[in-house]
Amino acid sequence: MSEVSYLSAASDLSSVGTPTLWAVTIIGVLLLLVLDFLVTRRPHEVSMREAIGWSAFYIALPLAFGAWIWSRYGSQQGVEYLTGYLVEKSLSVDNLFVFMLLLAAFAVPAVLAQRVLLYGIAGALVLRAVFIALGAAALQTLDFAFLLFAIILLATAVKLLRDALSGHQQEVDINKMRSVKLLRRVMPVVDEYHGTRMTVRQGAKRALTPFALVVVAVLATDIVFAVDSVPAVYGITEDPYLVFATNAFALLGLRALYFVLHAALSRLVHLSYGLAVILAFIGLKLGLHWAHGIWDSVPQIPTLASLGVIIGVLVVVTVTSLRATRGGDVPEERQVVTERH
Repeated sequence: MSEVSYLSAASDLSSVGTPTLWAVTIIGVLLLLVLDFLVTRRPHEVSMREAIGWSAFYIALPLAFGAWIWSRYGSQQGVEYLTGYLVEKSLSVDNLFVFMLLLAAFAVPAVLAQRVLLYGIAGALVLRAVFIALGAAALQTLDFAFLLFAIILLATAVKLLRDALSGHQQEVDINKMRSVKLLRRVMPVVDEYHGTRMTVRQGAKRALTPFALVVVAVLATDIVFAVDSVPAVYGITEDPYLVFATNAFALLGLRALYFVLHAALSRLVHLSYGLAVILAFIGLKLGLHWAHGIWDSVPQIPTLASLGVIIGVLVVVTVTSLRATRGGDVPEERQVVTERH
């Protein structure tokens, strides 16, 4: 394939997403978000039974949707969707661990934790939608977009691996967070939580609550994760609709999944190593795909092979993490937070 024909092909992204399917999906996602906000309208501590029930629902729903994609559009789209969903779910678990550290660092009361998570999920969905649109535009207009995505993923993989080896990948110092420092300069901050209220009146002025600070901190981390996750799933499928669907389904169940995995998250000590391997592998896949568009002799990595590699890596890091933390021996660096003051 010549470079000219490659550019022509890249500018015409194929998608299963018809206007009707897009509309139904977006409305469905919004309804699920509204449902989650209704469930958390009265702050309460989440029981394990409630968390497992909602987690089962949010796992069954995307799997059923994947089965529909497979039967309606064929095995290729089905495998791409399932692989993309698995990648996004894996990255979201790392996202959850950062959320856990933020909630601990801000001393968020247990009854408010799920509302903080829900704000983070809603913000993440908006940011992912923006990045997905930008990614689709880049693929249509830039002949080196796949190479750019590959470089982003490889750089992220190197950073994850370097941080994991140094043992500092999970440190959270809220007093050094730019978003928190900026808010404290703009408005005073009270020390006590006032339910889910973002601001309270302090004398003649309005002051922010710690709830507002932790929500902004969570949203700030969403931006970082969006930069990594969107190129990663574009490495699996070039269909913007499937990219959006995998991101949406992976994020919607995070609130409940957090409470199911809360105790186990600290034991996944090798997760960063696994994610580094996965992101590097997808970066290599994107780089080969870009090169194949210019030189036909360059091989490509099939999506089904990608699915096998990703599952294999996740299984290995889960088993090794559980073995390394057997008996409750969790490395100290997995528990580092800085107290709020």
